[in-house]
Amino acid sequence: MKARELINIGIPKGDLLKIAQKVAVIAAQSGLGKTEIRNEIIELVNKPEDYRKDPIFKELAEAFIPKKQEFLKIGESAPWKLWGEDIEPEALKQMENAARLPVARAGALMPDAHVGYGLPIGGVLATENAVIPYAVGVDIACRMKLTVMDLPTELLKTHKKHLINVLETETKFGTGETWRNPRDHDVMSLDWGASSLTRQLKAKAQGQLGTSGSGNHFVEYGILKINSDDLGLKVGEYLALLSHSGSRGPGAMIAAHFSKLAKDFHPELPPELKNLAWLDMNRQSGAEYWYAMNLMGEFAAANHAVIHREMVRSLGAKVLLDVENHHNFAWKETHNGKEYIVHRKGATPAGKGVLGIIPGSMASPAFLVRGRGNAESLNSASHGAGRLMSRTKAKTMFTWSDVKKQLDEKGVTLLSAGIDEVPGVYKDIHKVMSYQQDLVDIIAQFDPKIVKMAPAGEKPED
Repeated sequence: MKARELINIGIPKGDLLKIAQKVAVIAAQSGLGKTEIRNEIIELVNKPEDYRKDPIFKELAEAFIPKKQEFLKIGESAPWKLWGEDIEPEALKQMENAARLPVARAGALMPDAHVGYGLPIGGVLATENAVIPYAVGVDIACRMKLTVMDLPTELLKTHKKHLINVLETETKFGTGETWRNPRDHDVMSLDWGASSLTRQLKAKAQGQLGTSGSGNHFVEYGILKINSDDLGLKVGEYLALLSHSGSRGPGAMIAAHFSKLAKDFHPELPPELKNLAWLDMNRQSGAEYWYAMNLMGEFAAANHAVIHREMVRSLGAKVLLDVENHHNFAWKETHNGKEYIVHRKGATPAGKGVLGIIPGSMASPAFLVRGRGNAESLNSASHGAGRLMSRTKAKTMFTWSDVKKQLDEKGVTLLSAGIDEVPGVYKDIHKVMSYQQDLVDIIAQFDPKIVKMAPAGEKPED
């Protein structure tokens, strides 16, 4: 039977379709006619339990039974907890929908939450034996990296032009930006041939290694204020470098491919749950995504490492402290004695003692934090201040003349950015931090001074 015929009688695309095609061939070889095979598969779709011992159709029946169970379970809700106030209703609804998934086991919503695709930004979701591409996010492994240097903070005034030149020379901003002479890093020696998709993306990744992309991604210099000695540095102020970006074009293409595949596997999902379609970790598709996601994690980390390496080298500096963390990723973790896949879509890992970085905006502080290991949040915290409005609305609300006054008051030099990334589009980071005192402890504050983002008009990657 042709794939389209099988799809039309209720077999989802993906692994189940492959099994059905194989079983149809075996059935034909056993002497069954096309009409008989079609009728048997229709009956199996409706009552797969009746075919568990059938010598020809049992493999398809065993594969199809979980589908029936998943469909019947939708509507039950896993427990989840909210941090913060004034979260937009649509983001709350998205979290409620995610908790209804049959594979969901627990969740949390951070105080920076706002609407995303499927799972809201700021959403944390623990699932059992399943990974949800859209709960990881389009920008797989988007992350923060902070480098503290042995340079005096006075350079921000006395050598400002040199600092700017290094920043603009050693990374690139904008959708699709690549290096004419690619940067080097060991990440390119990993197994990019594990799947046909990652194999195809290796050349793109090589060209984009060490670039910063668009959307809310940035590289900035600032002053890190350390108030205690538990970081191994003396109390005081330090010149530091902070960056925010992810896995660029390769990550976006992997997200698009596997999100579509997950949706094809789950035609039973109602419209409000379509973007939360999952991949079974026991199937090849789930294993392939898991490998690709982790490869993008390595790539995103390398992306930051190259930017910081080249900038530190050009500045002739030494690194005193280096901190980084993903916030669009999924991890295998144990909670309540069980292993789950914990998705943090715009949420910072905050296990007990774990260091993380929570940024504000180009005119407000970022915070270096240490996790408190709060089990109810699935060891998570916010990944930033969180947006107050859409990009479209932002373009009607603000003018550069007003924003420039605000930046001047804060002593911030902005090299480039879109009006949809100005401070007013974000929540008050101090208020957001006040909502999560039971999730993290603040151990240092970073105040941005020289900021670069993608120029206006670039398509966002975040």
